[in-house]
Amino acid sequence: MTLEAFVISLLNGISYGLLLFMLSSGLTLIFSMMGVLNFAHASFYMLGGYLGYSIAGWLGFWPALVIAPLVVGALGALFERFALRRVHKFGHVPELLITFGLSFVVLELVQLTWGRAAVPYALPPVLDGPLFTLFQTQFPRSRGFIMLVALLMLLGLWLLLTRTRVGLVIQAALTHPDMAEALGHNVPRVFMLVFGGGAALAGLAGVIGGNTYVTEPGMAAAVGAIVFVVVVVGGMGSLAGAFLASLLIGVMVNFAVALDQSALDLLKLFGSHAGPQTFGYAVLKLKISQIAPILPFLLLVLMLVFRPRGLLGTREG
Repeated sequence: MTLEAFVISLLNGISYGLLLFMLSSGLTLIFSMMGVLNFAHASFYMLGGYLGYSIAGWLGFWPALVIAPLVVGALGALFERFALRRVHKFGHVPELLITFGLSFVVLELVQLTWGRAAVPYALPPVLDGPLFTLFQTQFPRSRGFIMLVALLMLLGLWLLLTRTRVGLVIQAALTHPDMAEALGHNVPRVFMLVFGGGAALAGLAGVIGGNTYVTEPGMAAAVGAIVFVVVVVGGMGSLAGAFLASLLIGVMVNFAVALDQSALDLLKLFGSHAGPQTFGYAVLKLKISQIAPILPFLLLVLMLVFRPRGLLGTREG
């Protein structure tokens, strides 16, 4: 790999990892407070992309950047209040089932409203074009914008949770809900706001990720499983762990895509030869770029085997 390919893969990996963090941070907050693994979380990401596309067509991209996440957050809060809260007392299985069902409902509504094909969600002029040129390769402004928004979001979440009264109430409701309620705080309302806030963060990722990548009905499925990998690898309920895991997975996948070698090529470098009849020859022949999509799930399996709590987690599962 050349120096140019290394630097560009690193930058692309960081930008993709930070987009994953924007998605996983909301899911991490919801799980850390409510113990709910929201299977519909990626659907809020998709809603953010489609609402951003529609609102941008009416008012422009910058109003859409604010309005679309707020709408998605409101929808998430309403879902928690009138659906999820009703099954919360029955345990985790009904919670998983109702969020799983919601993901299909959202998918069908999106297809009925916007169709099954990708929509022409274009970048605004200020984000269209290269941010800088490195080794004769241009790095897009849109990916730089994703990195900036994700870092600002991380800073905002840290300040909210550690430096404000709202953050103290949220942490109190997380660790000692009965005591927080005895002090006069409406814990169910806090849960509703946290769920809505997590959905809004996913919607924000959809608004800025939809025009950078693609806005189509399969976008939720494309990132949904990866987001859960990030949450588990980082540590269930750990925001810092989700940040580290997002960067690790983003960089790992982008470097793997850029590598055009196979394990068979490495064996040949050391003088080993494997014929077509050798067991595992077909596997060894696979290029690293071909197996890049399964690397996050391989990392997940290894993490569950050797460190079930994740990188920075304090609870298992």
